[in-house]
Amino acid sequence: MTGITPAQQKVFSFVRDYINRHGYSPSYEEVRRSLGFKSLNSVYKHLKQLEQRGYLKSPWNNGKRVLEIVSLSAGAAAIPFLGAVAAGTPIEAVETPESIEVPENFLGNGNNFALRVRGDSMIDDGIRDGDILIITRQPQAENGQTVVALVRGEATVKKFYLRGSQIELKPANSHMKPIFARAEEVEIVGVVMGLLRNYRTQKH
Repeated sequence: MTGITPAQQKVFSFVRDYINRHGYSPSYEEVRRSLGFKSLNSVYKHLKQLEQRGYLKSPWNNGKRVLEIVSLSAGAAAIPFLGAVAAGTPIEAVETPESIEVPENFLGNGNNFALRVRGDSMIDDGIRDGDILIITRQPQAENGQTVVALVRGEATVKKFYLRGSQIELKPANSHMKPIFARAEEVEIVGVVMGLLRNYRTQKH
């Protein structure tokens, strides 16, 4: 992102990640509290600057929520769409000869691809059945990151934790149990960077 200050970059990243996680935008107070601003006026000024530079689009007369609509006006990039990945029990990701266009600011450095989520084991992190995940391909992950991993050759999306010689792949659903496997049985495919959701097809 060009033409913005480090503080504006922090605000943009927070708003983007909040919307990806919750499906709606944060309030002024949530932005202020989470990023340590002293006043709501400071939050408003940063958001207005981001709007003027084309990174956010909003009806600014909404007092309760910062943004009713967020339009990330970065360019689009086509990345491979590789089918479905389980957010419940592991299934094999099915490769398809398709691509999907996503906002460039959703992409990490390097090789990116998309997968559609099946299951609800990550629902407490705002990842729902039918969502499309944007993933940066990389062989390592940090504890707590949401990853796509191959467990004995089958793909799943979970939170990653290294526990000595074992790896824990933890769901974000209190009704489901984590997957434990030896490190040599797990291959990290990539780290989740973003999420796309079509509300017209969302289940109720």
